[in-house]
Amino acid sequence: MEIPLLPDVVIILGLAVVVILFFQRFKLPTILGFLATGVIAGPHGLSLIHDPHNIEILAEIGVILLLFIIGMEFSLRSLAMIKRTVLLGGATQVAGTILLVTGIMLLLKFSTGESVFMGFLISLSSTAIVLKLLQDKGEINSPQGKVVLGVLIFQDIIVVPMMLLTPLMAGGTQNIAWELFLMVLKGIVVIVFVLVSARYLVPKLLYLVARTKSKELFILSIVVICFAVAWLTSSMGLSLALGAFMAGLIISESEYSHQATSNILPFREIFTSFFFVSIGMLLDFNFMLQHLLVILALTAATFLLKAFVATVAARILQYPVRISILVGLSLFQVGEFAFILSNTGIANGLLSQVTYQYFLSVSLLTMAISPFVIGSYHRISAAISSLLGSNKDQMPFDRASPAEHHDLPDLDDHIVIIGFGINGRNVAMAARNANIPYVIIELNAVTVRQERHLGEPIIYGDAVHSMILSHVSIHKARVVVVAISDPEATKRIVAAIKSITDKVHIIVRTRFVQESAENYRIGADEVIPEEFETSIEIFTRVLSQYLVPKDQIEAFTHRIRADNYEMLRSLNGNTPTMSNLELDLPDIEVASLRVYAEFREFLNKPLMDADIRNKFRIMLVAIKRDNNTLLDINGNTQIKTGDIVYVVGKPEDVMYFNTLLKED
Repeated sequence: MEIPLLPDVVIILGLAVVVILFFQRFKLPTILGFLATGVIAGPHGLSLIHDPHNIEILAEIGVILLLFIIGMEFSLRSLAMIKRTVLLGGATQVAGTILLVTGIMLLLKFSTGESVFMGFLISLSSTAIVLKLLQDKGEINSPQGKVVLGVLIFQDIIVVPMMLLTPLMAGGTQNIAWELFLMVLKGIVVIVFVLVSARYLVPKLLYLVARTKSKELFILSIVVICFAVAWLTSSMGLSLALGAFMAGLIISESEYSHQATSNILPFREIFTSFFFVSIGMLLDFNFMLQHLLVILALTAATFLLKAFVATVAARILQYPVRISILVGLSLFQVGEFAFILSNTGIANGLLSQVTYQYFLSVSLLTMAISPFVIGSYHRISAAISSLLGSNKDQMPFDRASPAEHHDLPDLDDHIVIIGFGINGRNVAMAARNANIPYVIIELNAVTVRQERHLGEPIIYGDAVHSMILSHVSIHKARVVVVAISDPEATKRIVAAIKSITDKVHIIVRTRFVQESAENYRIGADEVIPEEFETSIEIFTRVLSQYLVPKDQIEAFTHRIRADNYEMLRSLNGNTPTMSNLELDLPDIEVASLRVYAEFREFLNKPLMDADIRNKFRIMLVAIKRDNNTLLDINGNTQIKTGDIVYVVGKPEDVMYFNTLLKED
């Protein structure tokens, strides 16, 4: 029996493997590989697909699963932690882009509905591409990474009301007020349904399912919830994608969301690939070649407009020019949700085929150049910042409240802490407890304002600028601790410090050890990579369990750090540090055992009579009883039911004694 869909699926997946392998050689995103696969296999390419409609059905499933996963990953609690960045930064970026694009389209004689809808499309950036690139660079927790993440979260949420507003903008009804009322009413019904389901129905259902311990039943239940809610919203005249997002939101508020996400993720990856392939199939490559100059001009205009608006959004959040430009250079492309929204626009007559082809061409080009722009965005930002003279730019807090910067204590022989994350806070707390003077430089304006009200000596600023460093008397400081999550900025800060003074001792925190050599070369005195320090901490605890003396453990870890972690970086492990470590691991075990037995000859009698050491070849060193630990063990001490006894002996003897404590 022949399955009509099977040849098309095999062609697409087989071609995608070849194309993505080629793209991976040049470190290009996988999404671009899927788009290229669609261009090659589509009707405007080699026409390898016989029935594109079947692929569109698989693509629709991919869209449903994509929004379902986003809904499950969306948490109201986590959003509250970065609500200012999401709401203010995201709203500024989206609204600013829509207004500018709408104005330009109106000047080009497009209708109001078409103009606003194109603003919707252009305002959305690629969550998948940008976050992947920032993760690869290790900058997802950097200042620019946090702003970019907040804006992308806002875009992922705002696409849902955009889908609801699109039919109204198309003017398909004469009574817009009535349609708007119905849309709001449907929205309220959906929201109430989501809240009730998330609070009462789904947690109880998933609890009953989870109790069965059936993986198949759990996956089936999750899939049913996803498609059932999507079908429900579709039957109400809303979109399938909206229903999928709401279904994910329902599950996100339960304790089973992480397991559900891990189960659905493989299905999403497969079906989402069909979505991007289907987008590529829609691109008319001949059209792109025939109108190449216009498309390149529109791509450049999109790049400049979106980068400018995103930069302004970051500046409104009170980030320096350099960071703001990095944000703009991260969010200039048109994203995958614009493709989803464009289908709604086509269905409602807001996009003609010619305009749609221009949109597709520009979108794919902006996505294609994203890896190259973000890969070099530090150099571009530095050049633009220098051109604008941002090194002399005063911080927003200076202009708003000049007095705030002049109440720092007299600084001399102090610590300068750059970055007030977890590491920076710990350093500040230790300095405060040791009565060592310190000052903090931080880029998050909200954090600065909050901490200043709490009495912290903290200023707002970008430490890559010499003016900021001079303001905290860097030339008088004894130590500088650079504790930020931006490797490029870290190197620039170290270089800026060395250009002012050679006397200060610079300690740098990095995520990865490969960043150490460059920081040492620039002028850092100590570099502490988190990945190796974690390994050292784990291994010291392992050695402790093997009863290696503490002085030998300390000497071992000191040699690792003194050799710049050479032992851990070596592939064969044959380093002087390793060969100098001679461990005499004794064949004994230290264990804590709970006494469950009630009737044993050694219970409730003095240890001198029980003779545990000779009978069981173990030594009792302590007893924990009723939250009290008895360390003074003597011949009159007794073991009682419910005690926790600490014993030392050979593993087999300890195991045998443990069985006696459990059984009656």
